[in-house]
Amino acid sequence: MKYDDEEKNIIDAYESGKMKLSTPSKKKLENIKVIAKNTFKKDKRITIRLYAHDYKGIQKKALEMGIPYQTLISGLIHRYVEGELTSKNG
Repeated sequence: MKYDDEEKNIIDAYESGKMKLSTPSKKKLENIKVIAKNTFKKDKRITIRLYAHDYKGIQKKALEMGIPYQTLISGLIHRYVEGELTSKNG
């Protein structure tokens, strides 16, 4: 598995004894659960119009990936907003 620099530093610190694992408190665990739940909560519904060709293409790609086409569309939008997808010109 490949690690980035931050991950390597964490592994090195743990293996050298500079970092110790600890068990989080129940309150901390509950807080983590709430944050995780909110991170993946989809709470907005939208309606969009697509060209029939694009719609069929998205359905085909989603089927190949084994996911619902709405999940594919949502994932593409998320990746674009986060800067993970860019245009060919940009």
